[in-house]
Amino acid sequence: MSAELLSRIRVVLSRTSHPGNIGATARAMKTMGLSALYLVAPKKPIDAEAEAMASGADDLLRGARLCASLDEALQGTVYALAVSARRRELAHASADARSAVQPLVAAAQAGAVALVFGTEMSGLSNEEILQCSATAHISADPGYSSLNLAAAVQVLAYEVRVAALGAQLFAPSEFALARHEDIENFYVHLEQSLLASGFLDPANPRRLMPRLRRLFGRNRLEQEEVNILRGMLNAFDKNT
Repeated sequence: MSAELLSRIRVVLSRTSHPGNIGATARAMKTMGLSALYLVAPKKPIDAEAEAMASGADDLLRGARLCASLDEALQGTVYALAVSARRRELAHASADARSAVQPLVAAAQAGAVALVFGTEMSGLSNEEILQCSATAHISADPGYSSLNLAAAVQVLAYEVRVAALGAQLFAPSEFALARHEDIENFYVHLEQSLLASGFLDPANPRRLMPRLRRLFGRNRLEQEEVNILRGMLNAFDKNT
């Protein structure tokens, strides 16, 4: 079962600058039994440096999925964990890597999940983090907490493997979890309804939608719950 769980875990790299980091990430993944590599708008293509840094994980590079956006990379997933070293005001509460991978591995029993990493210089954007289900950080020494991209992937991949090997401890969700695209469609519908009702002022939106994303993101939404919420919005729309 652990091998099947690991096959459902995507490693998503967003907007990487250096091909060598993609290769080193592939190597880090393969040592822990992960194989699904997704690349979101890399600034440079996979090259000889990436292949050299992969050091035998060339098959992961050949099978890497190139995506135009994080939204595309998360299509079909039921859970996504953003990895970020920086505190974000409107982001999900951040857990240490070991704790954060537990719900991710549990969700992998229901479908595809993702570990999401940002660009080498600035990490993930606030918008990208809010597209994910939760946030994780690596508890490094505060005096020198700088980790390169592949090292961060290695830490999370190790924790995922350890959790997956003990996955019999996690009970699968009783109900089907909502997929990323269904949740995103709900947010689009919600924003449209708020605009139509006048509750959301497009000239002065403040941070309403990010706050609502954080509110609903505190729990893993089930498909039936999303259907109920969409039904409620449809009923409200008819009376607007």
